[in-house]
Amino acid sequence: MNDTLPKAIAGMASPESEVRVASATEIYRLGRALADHAVYPWWSDPEISELLEGAHPFVTVGLAVHPEQFQKIREAGGSPRLADVPLDQDAQEFELHLPGGLSLDVLTSSDPAGDGAIAKYLRKFGEGIQQIEFRCKDVDRATRILREKYSVQPVYPASRPGADGARVNFFLVSAPGASKVLIEFYEPALRLE
Repeated sequence: MNDTLPKAIAGMASPESEVRVASATEIYRLGRALADHAVYPWWSDPEISELLEGAHPFVTVGLAVHPEQFQKIREAGGSPRLADVPLDQDAQEFELHLPGGLSLDVLTSSDPAGDGAIAKYLRKFGEGIQQIEFRCKDVDRATRILREKYSVQPVYPASRPGADGARVNFFLVSAPGASKVLIEFYEPALRLE
């Protein structure tokens, strides 16, 4: 059994910044490998490519961990701000932005025994890469294109509220070495900051 991901998750809580960066880099690499293969056919569509920022998409790997590990990683990372997550999603999350443009969302459940997506994921699979997130200029338009041109069904019929006021939708698609990978398209909320 490959223990690369569990070691990288543990390394995210290291007091040594070099270990945390190396661990985050490995998690990001693993997530991107899953996602890139799964979404590869979509890049041939000029409109999808434009909506996902073309040759330089902004991709975030979503890492689901148990609440105790979530706290350890957050403290080791300097206690980044918690995202404002809609209550019905039963989740806590924060972002980590690292050298080289790497971006991770660290996620956990507010109620590990609850019915939220993260709680269910952790019970079924344990800690791991839960989703790969692509910043998108228009989530509803991208959803329609995937449905109409590629027969990819979204998890939700239309975008819904996500963390920090973003609009989101999800797609469960095939990936090598995994039965499916969860892809999230998110449209950030406009901010005046």
